Amino acid sequence: MNMMKINQTVLQEFILVGFSVYPHVQTFLFVFFFCLYVLTLTGNLAILGLTWLDRSLHTPMYLFLSALSFSETCYTLAIVPKMLADLLAKTRRISVIGCGFQMCFFLGLGGTNCIILTLMGYDRFMAICNPLKYPLLMTNIVCGQLVASAWAGGFFISLVETALIFRGSFCRPNLVKHFFCHMRAVMRLSCIDGDLTEFIVTVISVSGLLGTFLLIFLTYVLILSTVLRIPSAEGKQKAFSTCASHLTVVIIHFGFASIVYLKPEASGGDDTLIAVPYTVITPFLSPVIFSLRNKDMKNAFRKVVGKTAALKK
Repeated sequence: MNMMKINQTVLQEFILVGFSVYPHVQTFLFVFFFCLYVLTLTGNLAILGLTWLDRSLHTPMYLFLSALSFSETCYTLAIVPKMLADLLAKTRRISVIGCGFQMCFFLGLGGTNCIILTLMGYDRFMAICNPLKYPLLMTNIVCGQLVASAWAGGFFISLVETALIFRGSFCRPNLVKHFFCHMRAVMRLSCIDGDLTEFIVTVISVSGLLGTFLLIFLTYVLILSTVLRIPSAEGKQKAFSTCASHLTVVIIHFGFASIVYLKPEASGGDDTLIAVPYTVITPFLSPVIFSLRNKDMKNAFRKVVGKTAALKK
């Protein structure tokens, strides 16, 4: 009975086990993740800056891209700085309230990213399949409303999931076997029977992930059927080129996310390492792909560099 009382003591903080199980590579991991983080911030901020400065990029396609870059910047801010600090710290503590906020922002921004990627697919569908109606239907005001809806939808789902996970108390030991407050790792510490909660949260997450992916898949089926009817090879190539970057990011984003959220609980494997591609690698690759494979972004960058050089002279 005494042991049960101790185990059910209301916890004030968690300890993030994270990469402490790999003590000999802490410094290497810090340098590696820090460099990726700096490059990620640089890439996303560059996209935001170029979209803001170059008026030729004030179109729905690039407004959605800048919204994705801003969302991914916030997404990495919710996870990476704490992870970097913990790699250098002896104790990796986080309060229960802080853990809840981190989880809420991580899930909310992850959901927002999925919805914005879906909206970007819808934008390409309208531009290719309904080019005459596109300027009338996809105005900047409509794009702003859609982005606001993406944030509202992502955080509504996040608040529901976080509230379900934190509605009960947590038992000792207070060790979260992850480098951030991942929902599965935290749910394992719940004092109440968490099977039903885990099932509901998993269904919500998987439904959101698969739902947005299927919408994007359907969008590209319709785009492909339209492009194949274009008579000239040059027209087909031009249509496909506007979708290449988005499609590449979608495959990477949902591919890594599916490994994390569709992995069975009993399948084994280190959840910490499995989450690295989704939380660190994907946000780094997205701005790289959108920048290197996009002529408009390259031209905007050359214009800004040219203007800066002219001002210095």
